[in-house]
Amino acid sequence: MAKFLYVYHGSGKMPTSEAERKAMTDAWTGWFGKLGSAVVDPGNPVGMSKTVMPGGKIENNGGSNPTGGYSIIEARDIDDAAEKAKGCPMLAMPNCNVEIAPIINMMG
Repeated sequence: MAKFLYVYHGSGKMPTSEAERKAMTDAWTGWFGKLGSAVVDPGNPVGMSKTVMPGGKIENNGGSNPTGGYSIIEARDIDDAAEKAKGCPMLAMPNCNVEIAPIINMMG
């Protein structure tokens, strides 16, 4: 089995109430439960990024497609990884998506 990086993109709304937090946590826990042992690292959300451009210029806005979080998943191939991503709770939010990239083990 190969490992794949799921990068969650978009600026989804963070929950503000306890009920919203529970619903969000339940959605992610349920999805990870369906994936079972394919979940290598459930990951975490991330904060606003900075981008260092050639020449050293720094952009502070997260770019046109900001990263919202990540996970690492095992799958047979990238098509299997894409199929597994279809149930991701991130996809229920407008203007959000899941980028999938194979992890190439070069360092050990």
